[in-house]
Amino acid sequence: MAPGQESRMFAGLRDKLKGTNLYDAKIGAIHLKNKVGKFGNLINPNHRHDEEHEKATDEKRNRIAESHRFNSFAPERDGNKIKWYVDGQDYFYAVSVALEKAKETIYIEDWWLSPELFLRRPPYFNQEYRLDQILKRRAEAGVKIYVIVYKEVAAAVSCNSAHTKHALHALCPEGSPGYGNITVLRHPDHNVFENAGDMTFYWAHHEKFIVIDYEIAFIGGLDLCFGRWDNRQHPLADVHPAGVQNEMFPGQDFNNNRIMDFHTVEDWKNNELSKADYGRMPWHDVAMCLIGDCVFDIAEHFVLRWNFVKRDKYKRSEKVEWLTMTGREGENEDLIAVQRPKHPVGGYVHHPLSPLENRSWAKGQQGTVHAQIVRSSCDWSSGILTEHSIQNAYCEIIENAQHFVYIENQFFITATGEEQAPIHNTIGRAIVNACVKAGKEGRKFRVIIVIPAVPGFAGDLRDDAAMGTRAIMDYQYKSIHRGEHSIFEQIKKQGVDPRQHIFVFNLRSYDRLNKTAAMVEQEEKSGVKYQDVQRAEAEEIMAEGVHSTTDRQPTLGSDTGDKEKERLMEQKRKFEAQRSEVGLDKEVTSTDSIAATAMLNGGKVSEQKWDDDLEKEKENFIQEELYIHGKLLIVDDRIVICGSSNINDRSQLGVHDSELSIVMEDYNTIDSMMDGQPFKAGHHAATLRRLLWREHLGLLPAQPLDASNDPNAQPVDVCPNDIMEGPEYEFVADPMSDEVWDMWTGNATTNTQIFRHLFRADPDDNIKTFDDYEAFLPRHNKFKQGHLHDPFMPAQEVREKLDQIKGHLVWMPLEFLCDANMAEKGLQVNAYTESIYT
Repeated sequence: MAPGQESRMFAGLRDKLKGTNLYDAKIGAIHLKNKVGKFGNLINPNHRHDEEHEKATDEKRNRIAESHRFNSFAPERDGNKIKWYVDGQDYFYAVSVALEKAKETIYIEDWWLSPELFLRRPPYFNQEYRLDQILKRRAEAGVKIYVIVYKEVAAAVSCNSAHTKHALHALCPEGSPGYGNITVLRHPDHNVFENAGDMTFYWAHHEKFIVIDYEIAFIGGLDLCFGRWDNRQHPLADVHPAGVQNEMFPGQDFNNNRIMDFHTVEDWKNNELSKADYGRMPWHDVAMCLIGDCVFDIAEHFVLRWNFVKRDKYKRSEKVEWLTMTGREGENEDLIAVQRPKHPVGGYVHHPLSPLENRSWAKGQQGTVHAQIVRSSCDWSSGILTEHSIQNAYCEIIENAQHFVYIENQFFITATGEEQAPIHNTIGRAIVNACVKAGKEGRKFRVIIVIPAVPGFAGDLRDDAAMGTRAIMDYQYKSIHRGEHSIFEQIKKQGVDPRQHIFVFNLRSYDRLNKTAAMVEQEEKSGVKYQDVQRAEAEEIMAEGVHSTTDRQPTLGSDTGDKEKERLMEQKRKFEAQRSEVGLDKEVTSTDSIAATAMLNGGKVSEQKWDDDLEKEKENFIQEELYIHGKLLIVDDRIVICGSSNINDRSQLGVHDSELSIVMEDYNTIDSMMDGQPFKAGHHAATLRRLLWREHLGLLPAQPLDASNDPNAQPVDVCPNDIMEGPEYEFVADPMSDEVWDMWTGNATTNTQIFRHLFRADPDDNIKTFDDYEAFLPRHNKFKQGHLHDPFMPAQEVREKLDQIKGHLVWMPLEFLCDANMAEKGLQVNAYTESIYT
C-alpha cells in the first residue's frame, strides 16, 4: 500500500471512530496520562518554560517588557479618563451602577468575594443591590460573567472561596434564565493528584479589579467582600433602638478582627460579635475607575490569568472555555496563554463579543491621564517568567521625587540593601536616596507614611496567637528605624537627619454605642438580647435564595435551618412587641453614631443628646484603629500609583502574591502651590491628595448614606469627581506649607494623647517591654476591648476630652516594644516561615 493511501485510510478510520466509546476511551486515557504526568513536575519546576515553543513565548514577552517603562507587560497609554474613590461607600455604589449597565461581559478578580455583600446601604432598604442579586439579573439578561478568586488554604484564611463559587453558580440553576452565564474559577489548586508539582500554599492571588464590556474598569484596594464598606466618618457603632432595619452592617459584614476574626463565612448571616457590646473595625481604602486604552491591558491580564487557570486546573473541564482576545490573535495568542491541544476539552470564545473598535476609548482619547498598568506575576500565578514592574515603578518614582512622597498602605516592610534578609524589595533604598539627596541639597522634602497601628488581625498582641502579627510589626520597625540597615539609620549614616524627612502615622476612630436605657429595658422585658435581633435581621435580608454548598439547584433549607429561622423571627417579634412598652415607639433622640463629631461641622460630643444618665453613657464610648487597607502612592501632586500591591515582599517581588496596579499622571494641570511657590500640579493627583488629607484632618463633612446624588459615587462615564471646593480645599492645596503641617502634626499629637488618656489605646510609645504592656493595659475582664479605661472619670470630662479629637490622625508609636523581643524564633517564626510575614 502506498504511503499516501495508508495515511488516508488511518485518517478515515479515526473519523469513523470519533464519537464511539472506543474513541472516548482513548482520549480519556490520554488525559489520564497527562494528569498523572504532573508528578514529573516535582523534579522539573521549569516545566512551563523548557519546550521550544514556551521559550519562544517567554522571549517574546521579554522583548515586549523591555520596550516598556518599568519592564511592564503593558505600554504607557495616553488619554485615559480616570476617577478616584475614597472609602467603600462611593466605590461600591459606583460599582453597582456600572454592573447594572453591563451588556456583554463582566470580569471580576478578587482575593475574596462575598456574594451577600450589599453595595448600597442601609441594606434593608437596598436589598436588590446585594452583589449576587445584581449578578443574577445581569446573567439572566444574557451577560457572560467570569470570576477568578483566590483559593485559600482553609487552615490559614477564612474567606471560603468554595462558598463564593457555589453560591454564584447556584444563582441561575439549570433550566432557568441565565444558566451557564456565570463561571467561577478558584486558584491555586491544592489537589496533590492533579497538581503535585505546582501546589502553592504560601502565596495568594491578591488582585482586585473589574472589567465591564471592555468599556470600563475598576482597580484598587477594595475586594467585593465583607468588612470593606465604610464612609469618611468611619462609624464603629451599629446599634439602632429605633429599629434594627436601620442597621448598616448585617451579619458578618459587621466585624472587628482585633476581637474576633471572620469565621464560617458561608453562614453569611452569622455573627457572634454583639453590636450592643462592641464596635466594628473601620476600613479606609482607595480605588479607581477608568475608561481608556488601559482597560484593554487590565482585560488582557484577566484573560491571561483565566487561560492559565484553565490550563493549570480546568483543562479537562467542558464547562470552562478558553478565552481568545482581539489584538492577541494568531501568532500572538500565546501571550494570553491560549493553548490548542490535540484533544481540547471546552470551547474557544472570542472577546470582546462585539467589535473592539465600538468602544468609546477606541474612537479617541477620553481623558487627560497618562497611565500604565503594572503587575507582580510569575510562573505559579500566571504561567509567565517573573514580572515585578510594580516594584520597579515604586522605586523609580520615589527616587525621583522632588518635594514629597505620600504613602498609604496596609504594610510597610522593605529593605535598603542586601543586608536585611529575609526582606528583599528595595523601596526602602529609594526612600533613603531621595531623602539624602534632598538633605544634601537643603530642600524641604517629606516622606509621609500612613499605615495601620496593627497591620494584621490579632487580638491581644501579648497572646501567642499574635506572634505572626508581632513578627510583621517587628519587620516594619526594622524597615523604618531599628537597626543599622533601617531607613532612618541609612539616612543618618550619610549625615542627614531622618526626622526632618520621614514621618509615620496611623488612623484611629471613636464612636458611641446607642445602647439606651429603653433598649436595655426592651431586652429585659422581652427576654431577647439585641444580638439575637441582629441575627434575625441578617436572616431576613441575607437568606433569600438560600445558597447551597454545591453547584446544584439550591433547596429552601433543611428542617433544622427552617426551625432556626423560625426561632429567630419569633425572637424578633417578641423583642418588637415590647417597643411601645418601653417608649421606643416615639422618636429616639440620641443618634446611632457620633462618628461625625470628628468631622467638619459635625458638632461636639459634649452637645450630643443621650436618653439616660450620662454616667451610663460612659459604658458605651468605644474606639478602634482605623484599618488602612489602600495601596496608594502620591508623589509631588503629579503621579499616583494605586492598586492591590502592599509594600512588602509578598506584593513586590513578583514571585509571591500576584498583584495589579496602575501608574497615573494627569497632563491636565492646575495652578497650585508647593512650599509657598507657584506650582503646576496634576489635577488627578492633587485633588485626590487634598480630599484624603481633609478626611484625615477632619476638614470634610460626614457623608449621608444616600449616595444617589453624590457625583463621587458614580462611575467615570457618568460624571467626574466632585473635588468639594471651599476654604478647606484651598487650605490643604500646598502640601508643604507650614500651616498645613502644623495642623497635621498638631491633630496627630492631640488625638494620640486623648486616645491614650481615655482608652489606653494600644500599641503606644509608653509600652517598651511586655511588663510595660501589663502596667499600661492590664489583662483582666473588667473592661471590654476598645472601651473607656477609667470607669471613674466624670462623664462630662470624657465628653469634653472627645471634643478635642479632630479627624483620625494619630502618630505611629515607633517606640512600641523597642526593648522587647517582639517575635521570638520558634514554630511560628523561623527560617521557613519568615517569608510569609514579609
